[in-house]
Amino acid sequence: MGLFEKLKQKIIRPSVWARPEMEVTFRAQIMPGRSREERTFRIKKVLSNGRVVLYSWEGEHRESEFEPVNFKRGK
Repeated sequence: MGLFEKLKQKIIRPSVWARPEMEVTFRAQIMPGRSREERTFRIKKVLSNGRVVLYSWEGEHRESEFEPVNFKRGK
């Protein structure tokens, strides 16, 4: 694979920060006064533009609305 092909793949495919059924937590600044559990939702669908649709919360949401993903948190 040539340099141009690798560059083209990076431009066309945005970095994947979320997967369906994964849990994400809104930043406390977006939902002040709510506990972490009340700000945590499950991803229903990841859209091609990198935004996500959540179960039980309306609209499309972008990565910057959520706390950084910490894969070691639940362990």
